[in-house]
Amino acid sequence: MRHIWAFPSLTALSLFQASAASAVPRTRQAINTSSPLALFRTKRRFRTQVQLLSNSATKTTLVEEMVTVDTTSRLAALRSLMKERNLHVYVVPSEDSHASEYIADCDARRTFISGFSGSAGTAIVTLDKAALATDGRYFNQASKQLDSNWYLLKTGMQDVPTWQEWATQEAEGGKLIGVDPQLISSAIAEKLDEDIKNAGGGGLVGIKENLVDLVWGSEQPPRPSNSVFLLGQQYAGKDTAAKLADLRKELDKKKAAGFVLSMLDEIAWLFNLRGSDIAYNPVFFSYAIVTQASATLYIDEAKLTDECKTYLERNKVTIKPYGALFEDSEELARRAEADSKDAKPRKYLISSKGSWALKLALGGNKFVDEVRSPVGDAKAVKNDVELNGMRNCHIRDGAALTEFFAWLEDQLVNQKAQLDEVDAADKLEQIRSKHKDFVGLSFDTISSTGANAAVIHYKPEKGACKIIDPNAIYLCDSGAQYLDGTTDTTRTLHFGTPTAKEKKAYTLVLKGNIALDSVVFPKGTSGFAIDVMARQFLWKYGLDYRHGTGHGVGSFLNVHEGPIGIGTRKQYIDVALAAGNVLSIEPGYYEDEAFGIRIENLAIVKEVKTEHSFGDKPYLGFEHVTMVPYARNLIDETLLTPDEKDWLNRANKKILEKTLGYFENDPLTKAWLLRETQPF
Repeated sequence: MRHIWAFPSLTALSLFQASAASAVPRTRQAINTSSPLALFRTKRRFRTQVQLLSNSATKTTLVEEMVTVDTTSRLAALRSLMKERNLHVYVVPSEDSHASEYIADCDARRTFISGFSGSAGTAIVTLDKAALATDGRYFNQASKQLDSNWYLLKTGMQDVPTWQEWATQEAEGGKLIGVDPQLISSAIAEKLDEDIKNAGGGGLVGIKENLVDLVWGSEQPPRPSNSVFLLGQQYAGKDTAAKLADLRKELDKKKAAGFVLSMLDEIAWLFNLRGSDIAYNPVFFSYAIVTQASATLYIDEAKLTDECKTYLERNKVTIKPYGALFEDSEELARRAEADSKDAKPRKYLISSKGSWALKLALGGNKFVDEVRSPVGDAKAVKNDVELNGMRNCHIRDGAALTEFFAWLEDQLVNQKAQLDEVDAADKLEQIRSKHKDFVGLSFDTISSTGANAAVIHYKPEKGACKIIDPNAIYLCDSGAQYLDGTTDTTRTLHFGTPTAKEKKAYTLVLKGNIALDSVVFPKGTSGFAIDVMARQFLWKYGLDYRHGTGHGVGSFLNVHEGPIGIGTRKQYIDVALAAGNVLSIEPGYYEDEAFGIRIENLAIVKEVKTEHSFGDKPYLGFEHVTMVPYARNLIDETLLTPDEKDWLNRANKKILEKTLGYFENDPLTKAWLLRETQPF
């Protein structure tokens, strides 16, 4: 549940260096960037002190500190372009042309125009107003980053319009709304166009040249073009030929002409390739078209190693330039139009997240059906190799986190060191990097002390962050990419004496985590249906949290993976959980300007044996794979039931068995682990 950001085109690896008593800023050391894995690592963000960029429209891309950016000149330039094109409203989505949640710096248009850097949100600019809509994860952050030019639309709050409703109101009287058609899904665009016209507006117009790019000008970062590498069978578990065969069976069931892939993680998974074009996400810019007779990967061929090319050729995949996708799509539409004169043509399928521009290029509704991606569904059900990889990488990752927490407590309490939030995050990355198959981080570490922990997607910046207070809550939400899996773990700790209020809040969150981890449910149950399990104990006291309870996680892929999840989003009603899914369980509680608590484990959905089988359905449950202890001094044992204590004892026993061997020559960490896993 966090935004990821990185400097573009970095060519050096930042290493943490520290004495036993204190941490110092990292230094840069040259590395061999000819290795694809090295290129992935260079995408990690340097956290050395950075001069804040100016507020002018030409200095923009890397500001993500919790500061307000003056957007006056940027908005003025955008409005001038809007007037030239007869637009009254212009929409700036967060996503790129592949509907990516996490994006390359060159695609951070909404951040540039608004100053708000969270991963979710939409900017709407009129000739005299500007609004930013985001969800509850980012209310606090947006209120700090938006300047006086902007209205904050708190999505989901009572009586607050959605961005579509706000934009529609502004278009009344025949006014036009513009958007880059590559940055908005067809479903959203078509519904918005209908709503605008029904409300008396002029409609939605696709503007091929992106107006924010024109304002950004020469200072817009270049599009990354990093090397792509092959993920071996020992990690992927299934070759591309088998995956293509499965996809073609789905196409046959749907009587479809083919499937056009635009989601980057789906393409990476289908072709067993990984890249580094987007920070922390091992993906690469590409499209693909799969029919019964062919499979075409649209990518800059220079990015592919010889090994990749050989593998693709062996799996009968054709390579074409990235930019040829839309030209080929238009040709497919022309052929379909010609064929339709004699018989009803088979339609091409695109993902429901596919862009408006892609659907139009393929011929629109007549020749295109939007569906939940069959590749996304297949990717979300991990095979046995991927599941074992997830288990194994979480043991190594758990050992790294345990070593880090033991080190951090010793530094703060015994050594009386002055460490800021970035120093801690850097040390954790350095510890992780020692472990087998480590590639890089899976997102930018949320290292937060005291009130900063209440900012759900907080990201510390050197020179603008806090010294860690051992007498306050410390929240660490972090993850890593390993060749055999992706991790995402949150632990909340206190290195002093927590208050009764903090202990109560922590224990209520922990009870929710245990309850959801322990639930058994029939096949066909959605993540929406079980979300209440994690919130019930907070609700008894009138408390809650403004984020989802769980998200899917990729296998050495994106840390946020659809279509599954646990929460109140509509998509979680539509998609049932299935054996082989991997997702997070992460309830929390946050008090602005005070503290924040979140406890996050990753869990595998598995079949479980039950005494009965009502309706002859299989029953499912969770196997959590995160191997990190819970904060004993934050647990109010009087609030725990015997079953909850038993759950904790079993979890701690497993953590001890799996990770203790890493610390035979590390008495500090070993003592910390033994202390934190004592039976209740």
